[in-house]
Amino acid sequence: MARKPQPQLEKISVYIPHKKADKNVMARLRKLGKKKDRSINYLVVEAIIQYLDREEKKG
Repeated sequence: MARKPQPQLEKISVYIPHKKADKNVMARLRKLGKKKDRSINYLVVEAIIQYLDREEKKG
């Protein structure tokens, strides 16, 4: 039986500037991910989608 082709994953890399280091971004993402039983990747992708949706509505 033939396998279904897997969708190709698109990748991005995120750099957190030193100026934002005091915001504890990674620690906060880990904590929230654990609380919601979601990966950091899931949380970041959801945040990006919400941001794009919001900004695109503004025009």
